[in-house]
Order: sequence, then C-alpha cells, then structure tokens
Amino acid sequence: MENIKGIIFDMDGTMVDNMMIHHRAWQRKLASLGLELSIEEVHQRIHGVNEEIIGRLFGDRFSPEERRKISAEKEAEYRSIFLPELKLLDGLSGFLDEMAAANIPMAVGSAAPAENIDFVLDNLNLRQYFKTVMHAGHVKNGKPHPEIFENVSAALGIPARHCLVFEDSPTGVTAAMNAGCPAIVVTTTHEKAEFQSFSNVVGFINDFTEVSLESILATA
Repeated sequence: MENIKGIIFDMDGTMVDNMMIHHRAWQRKLASLGLELSIEEVHQRIHGVNEEIIGRLFGDRFSPEERRKISAEKEAEYRSIFLPELKLLDGLSGFLDEMAAANIPMAVGSAAPAENIDFVLDNLNLRQYFKTVMHAGHVKNGKPHPEIFENVSAALGIPARHCLVFEDSPTGVTAAMNAGCPAIVVTTTHEKAEFQSFSNVVGFINDFTEVSLESILATA
C-alpha cells in the first residue's frame, strides 16, 4: 500500500452502527408497498442509493417522483428510530482527534442521502473534522461504482491510491477497489470471509479502538 495521505469514511455501518436500524426501516416500508422481506433478505438485497434500490425491486411500478417520496419516508422513519441512541462507533471520536492533530485530511463518502449525513454530523458536532463531505446527491452512480470515492479524493486533492477508505460492506469495498483506494473493513455488518477476494483490503477492525495513526502508518 502506498503512503496514506488522506482518510475517507463511509458512514452507515462504519461511523455509526446503524445498519440494523436501516434494515428495520426498509423492512417496514417495503411491507407497506406489498413486498415482504425477512431481515436476512433485506441484509442481502438492500444496498446502494435508495432510488436505485426501489427501481431494482419494483421495476417501473413507481415514477422517479414516487421513488423519491418513498425514499424520503423510509429515511425519516430511520432517523426517528435512531435519534435516541445515536452515537459514534467506539473509538472513533478519539481517532478523529488523533487524525486531526496529525493534520491528516479527512472526508466522508457515503451512499446515504444528505438528510442522514446532516443528521449524524450535526447532532454529533463532527463537521469540523472533514475537509469534504459527499453523499448520494453528489453522484449519478451509487456504489459499487467508484464515482463517490473518485470525487472525494479529487476534492481532497489527493490521488485515490493515497486515500485510505474505511468501509463496512462488500459493495463499498468494491467501490473503493474500483477507485484504486486501499480499504480497512469495519466488521459491524459483514464477516471477514465475505472480503477474502478483495485485493485492496489491508486490514479489519471491530471498531476504532483497534486502529491508530501508528498502525495506519505501519500498514502503509
């Protein structure tokens, strides 16, 4: 791995352990639309940008405007469920402070909609840590397309190969790999075995108590 000059964080499942809450919100919303999925099916099938997900599941049943409305309703329910227990993944607050003290540029590159990014960053007072923040509204192509990480690395002014990505899903790690970014997997929602085929994975952590500037530089 080349020397790391910047850090890019996915958000859902990476900065906050919220994927089960997303799964529950999706399960309820899809059931209201006549599609009954188990939590395991949601876990396997629901990934990427919301409007793409709805199109993938329902084909042409809903217009673009209806897809946006369904997406907004699902996300509003997610935020309502999550607010009382909103917190960063263990160790992340200290890790952000350590990276900031070392003048390592940091960014967020997430498939989440803008409202969910604002929900986390503003409720937890995190904006000062990030040089750039990009979300679903900034890209035409959701993960596993590399567009989000290509755009974030460009905004940082750092080549993608020098940007270390923290991700929790095979879809996100694929996007990082396609962009040329090394990745550390946060194992909140997927098992290590699901990432064995990825050449860009340079480590695994359960949470951010297991990583530090020293360990990142040692990996580089």
